[in-house]
Amino acid sequence: MKLRSSPPSPFGRKIKLAMAVLGLKDRITIEDANTADPSDSLRSENPLGKIPALILDNGEVLYDSAVILEYLDWLAGGNKLFPTGEARFIALRDQTLADGIMDAAILRVYEKRFKEPKYRDPDWDSYQASKIERGLDYFENNTPPAPSTKADVTASSLTLACALGYLDMRFGDGWRQDHPKLATWVDAFEAAVPAFSDTKQPPALVPDDANAPLR
Repeated sequence: MKLRSSPPSPFGRKIKLAMAVLGLKDRITIEDANTADPSDSLRSENPLGKIPALILDNGEVLYDSAVILEYLDWLAGGNKLFPTGEARFIALRDQTLADGIMDAAILRVYEKRFKEPKYRDPDWDSYQASKIERGLDYFENNTPPAPSTKADVTASSLTLACALGYLDMRFGDGWRQDHPKLATWVDAFEAAVPAFSDTKQPPALVPDDANAPLR
């Protein structure tokens, strides 16, 4: 199998973490994809041109990250990342909320990456920032148990860890000051799951200066 992704993608990172936690790294090759390049085969693999996309051995392609996560869990025998019964739906809800934090953060990045300064909308940026803040507040008040080992990792916890890691990378650690429980939680997650450190990218902050280059 082949995973199309890119190193900074938090959605791709959550799949890479799942591969490590589930013992599937040797079965999947990671191949970089360029979502901005029309000639990249990604657009034929996923008509939306989004990452991650998982190309199966039979040529079928799975997307998005939530679907791929379900598939990898099934491939590993099932019920590894997702609880059973009613608790499953709480886990799916929390995964969706963490995914939404990542979506809003990426939209804030794209506002500066793809728009000239005169076309940028501060109200739109503030709207996305407020989504992130409300999501963080929820998790601060409903902080999940920190995993002791990778066997304790769930779909929702690895997604939350990737969301917080993406905020660190793009916006710095300011979120930690107002969310100390979450800050402690993600540090404990990193200590328990070595793959989280292995997939960490160096800071590539969104510049305060509208004319500064965005890495």
